[in-house]
Amino acid sequence: MRLFRTAALLAAIGVTAAAAGAPRWKWNVPAGVAAPAVPADNAMSTAKVELGRRLFYDADLSADGTMSCATCHEQHRAFADGNASHPGVTGEPGRRNVPGLANVAWFSRLTFADPGLTSLEGQVGVPVLGIHPVEMGMAGREAEIAARLSRDPCYRTMFARAFPEFGGRIDFGSTAKAIASFERTLVSFGSPYDHGAMSVQATAGQAVFARSCAGCHAGANFTDQDYHRIDRADPPAFDPGLSEKTGQKADLGRFRTPSLRNVALGAPYWHDGSERTLAGAIGRHRLTLTTDESAELVAFLEELTDSEFVSRKSLSLPATACGRRL
Repeated sequence: MRLFRTAALLAAIGVTAAAAGAPRWKWNVPAGVAAPAVPADNAMSTAKVELGRRLFYDADLSADGTMSCATCHEQHRAFADGNASHPGVTGEPGRRNVPGLANVAWFSRLTFADPGLTSLEGQVGVPVLGIHPVEMGMAGREAEIAARLSRDPCYRTMFARAFPEFGGRIDFGSTAKAIASFERTLVSFGSPYDHGAMSVQATAGQAVFARSCAGCHAGANFTDQDYHRIDRADPPAFDPGLSEKTGQKADLGRFRTPSLRNVALGAPYWHDGSERTLAGAIGRHRLTLTTDESAELVAFLEELTDSEFVSRKSLSLPATACGRRL
């Protein structure tokens, strides 16, 4: 009777006996950095992360089998892209520069100008199912995604391991949850800045940064997650930014502050990829800096590069699945 009451209590609070005994996910973060929030309905697990990693690199999530998440989010660029914007499977130009994904698990706002997108699970639908612009081109074809994945016996095994509570059901919802779980492992705290191993010039640049930049590029990920209009010389009508969602004139040309982690790998810069260099991006902020201070600031930003992160094998294209080569 006691065992029955315990199981009933666990069920009442939404916890299965298996989940109750499962080990907690271990976050590899430095002291003083809190683990990111994880949705109650998508707890982290090794099986989900392994599945999400494979899906992140799988072009079968696109209409013609030519584009995966990793097509635009390249590991060696800290999961950003080297283009101003990236066209989709139909050739339609991208609207905005592809942001890097380092430490995206800690972000409360996930895109340049849509405050409604606050979960990684929800954001997966933007490239896969979106139509403004078309990226991966699967709008209205969620069932086809499930059918494609279900034809692979290894995927059937991986979904069963990742989602035993759903009987291994393969659908777009579970696909998005798995990809989001993998994206939460894109943790980057291994730069010279993090290790206190910066050059003399970069250390001087850190002081410049603290004085001139840290108001918006704040916190462990160098972003206040808020929206700003910086380059007032650009006509905001070209891209309305935040006002597209809010309808407020004051929000014209306002965009979310980007993170600066691994920023030296993420060129080009600006929401539209219109600036090719770090020095140019700094210049567009109209800061009052000497030539030496500008060089020091660039040196500091370059020391935010985490070389281990961009070569970490657990984040790269998987070579095997279910014990077989892919």
